[in-house]
Amino acid sequence: MIEFWLANENIFFSAAILLMLAIGILQLVGLSDFGPDFGTDMDPEADMDGAGEGLLSLLGFGRLPFLMLLVLFLALFGIIGLAGQEFYSNLFGWLLTPWLAVPAAATVSLPLTGLLARPLSRVIPSDETTAIDIDMLVGRRGKIEIGKAETGSPARAKVIDFHGHGHFVMVEPANEGEIFHQAEEVLLVRREEGTFKIISPDTVKFLE
Repeated sequence: MIEFWLANENIFFSAAILLMLAIGILQLVGLSDFGPDFGTDMDPEADMDGAGEGLLSLLGFGRLPFLMLLVLFLALFGIIGLAGQEFYSNLFGWLLTPWLAVPAAATVSLPLTGLLARPLSRVIPSDETTAIDIDMLVGRRGKIEIGKAETGSPARAKVIDFHGHGHFVMVEPANEGEIFHQAEEVLLVRREEGTFKIISPDTVKFLE
């Protein structure tokens, strides 16, 4: 069985199941904040036409948190892929090349993920219950995560909304000449063309 899982033709399916288990373990032990918050790291104002929205809805987006959809897809992709390979091997005596097996498993797993997301959404809270307008982050504090924020050169910052969820946004100083370094705390004061303008929280304390 181990040889079957580790076969070159099955490595993508086995890796999907291992990744699914790893995400589940991290969630259980409370270490899920190891990277971007996939449930909220999306700008709700992003352009999307009707066909795009319909496709995302079909795949289950908006019904469950993104991380939950990812875990569901990985589980289905891995199980369907391995089951399909075992069936094919029993039928023909060899494993199907991953160039054919992977697209076939993904083609079945994607719509099935959206189908299963519907009943699961009735018992698991969806993203919509805690979704916010991205402009509501104005007035909240954040911390520079990546880069150095200066005029004309925004950096990546993490901001926690009032639901306790993290958002990764691009920020640059509101006042020309200011520079904010990595790990420095900032205050979001307005949003212009997708980038948040920031000042030092100490400025507000001084004015008070």
